[in-house]
Amino acid sequence: MSTKIECFESIPNAPKAGGPYSPVVRAGNLVFLSGQVGIDPETSQMVGTGIHEQTEQVLKNLKAVLAGMGLTFKDVVKTVIFLTDISNFQTVNTIYANALEGHKPARSTIGVAALPAGAIVEIEMIAVAG
Repeated sequence: MSTKIECFESIPNAPKAGGPYSPVVRAGNLVFLSGQVGIDPETSQMVGTGIHEQTEQVLKNLKAVLAGMGLTFKDVVKTVIFLTDISNFQTVNTIYANALEGHKPARSTIGVAALPAGAIVEIEMIAVAG
């Protein structure tokens, strides 16, 4: 029995994909959210240059993608965070914890040399639907 795979090209209130990928893919009851950076979906521009404003926008974008799939942060089972400066870990951790309101999915945080569009943080998620 094969799993039905659905690719969603756009989600209301979330940035459009910046390349040949889908912002979210559903495979059976698993929902894979592509990495989000701090792009404002209304302007298609990066919000600020600081870790605080970019992290908050990333989480708003992820929340919008989840909502577009009828899900919330409570449905997330795995998160991967990419940081261009690992010294921002604690700031991102605090903002992330507040956004997820006590929900604690499995998570990895990875330091990277660079991210698309000059971003300093990118977060991707995997969630489970119904």
